[in-house]
Amino acid sequence: MPQVSTTTNSGAVYHALPPAAGDDDCDTELELAFDDPGNFVVDQVVDSRIWWIYFMLGCAILLPWNAMITATSFFLSRLAGSPLRATFTSYLTTTCNVFNIFALAHATATSKQSSPSRRVFWSVVSITLTIVLLFFSTFGHYQPTTFFFFAILCAISLAICVSYLSTAVFAGASLFGAPYMQSMISGQAAIAVVVSVVQVITSTLSVWGSTPETIAAFISNNGTKDGTAEQDSARMFFGISALFMVSTCVAYAWMARLPAYEATVGILEQKVKLEAAGVDDTGGLVFRDRHQASLEERDQIIRVFKANILYELALGYVYVITLTIFPVITITIQSTNPNTHPLLFTAIHFLMFNLGDFFGRYICSFPILITWSTTRILAFSIVRTLFIPIFLLCNTVQGPSRSPPIISSDFIYMLLVGALGLSNGYLSTLCMLGASSLEHNPRLRQRREDVPIASTVAGFCLVVGLVIGGFGSFGVRAIICQCNPFVD
Repeated sequence: MPQVSTTTNSGAVYHALPPAAGDDDCDTELELAFDDPGNFVVDQVVDSRIWWIYFMLGCAILLPWNAMITATSFFLSRLAGSPLRATFTSYLTTTCNVFNIFALAHATATSKQSSPSRRVFWSVVSITLTIVLLFFSTFGHYQPTTFFFFAILCAISLAICVSYLSTAVFAGASLFGAPYMQSMISGQAAIAVVVSVVQVITSTLSVWGSTPETIAAFISNNGTKDGTAEQDSARMFFGISALFMVSTCVAYAWMARLPAYEATVGILEQKVKLEAAGVDDTGGLVFRDRHQASLEERDQIIRVFKANILYELALGYVYVITLTIFPVITITIQSTNPNTHPLLFTAIHFLMFNLGDFFGRYICSFPILITWSTTRILAFSIVRTLFIPIFLLCNTVQGPSRSPPIISSDFIYMLLVGALGLSNGYLSTLCMLGASSLEHNPRLRQRREDVPIASTVAGFCLVVGLVIGGFGSFGVRAIICQCNPFVD
């Protein structure tokens, strides 16, 4: 079991994980000892079992979206010949984001009224069942319109379930402390890397031996094939995804019975039960209606939102810029080498972004590379706006009828994609860690009850940034189409 010890400037000793089972003096609250006002020592024991399960839960949060994105070619092959094919991706992204934000708003507002364990369990089960339905859909052929609505409904179901899953997982991880938050965030990035590696491998196998003539024919036919390869790839990926979700559900059910989990996240479970029974934390009866309770919860959410406004603005804007650029701009950029197949070039660019995102989150585990200054983090987030004009200058996004692009190197382009991902992962992790950190965020005023609310509100702002960036991408896409008539 690794030991994490960090020295900062505040003067307290912080134990985020309670002592092991069997300790009669196990304290379920944060232990804060202000011994030396000049030194703040953070001494935290990390339970590797819980760390890895939160890593799996982080993977489970982003796996459904990655499954839908990876299977896009399969969905499009089933919609061949239908006018819905051209707009399927737009409908998929828009409906997912819209339902995600409304579900997340409800999940955030009701986070204190529901058991986190129950939310995690039923969300994972629902996601698994939906992925199983998608798996069986690869064995049949349906009318394009019927299949279109089936795929969209599955996407909506996954978006809603992920919203409730993410709020519950963020709340639990934030109570355990920064290492567990970091493990969950790293899991989100890791699953994207795994999916991208699979995508690169399958793309390489499918285009192996392609000549410039076959590549040109592929482009002229709008990338359509008979759909067999796409069907087999989607079937395998949906099957593996379903098995992973089942294993995550089993692992979480086991973790929820650990004494360390019951002593930490169990605090939220106990408060939900006491609230339902009309009893306060001291065992006395309380006489207040549900309206009064909801008003108090709303006031707490608003108070935490105002306290962390700079973190939340920075986090939201990170994803506004990322979604504005990636992939709406990046997929229009083609390789300058005619011997590079577009499918492989696109797959590699997804891998570069996800690798950058993963390493950006990973480096936040090194204290020397972390900044807790909200103004500095917000400034870094705003500076990322420069990525928009930079990517518009890359490769052939300007069109062959225009003057040669300023950045015409595939290598530099891939470095820029990696930098976009690196900054995305790094800044978003700093925001999530800082927003829910008692020792580094003085705005929380050492209120431990605000920690899960801070993490869920930050997660909500993240999704708001995704939605705004998704809608903003339509405007950028219009600019690209106006500058380059060859982009449809």
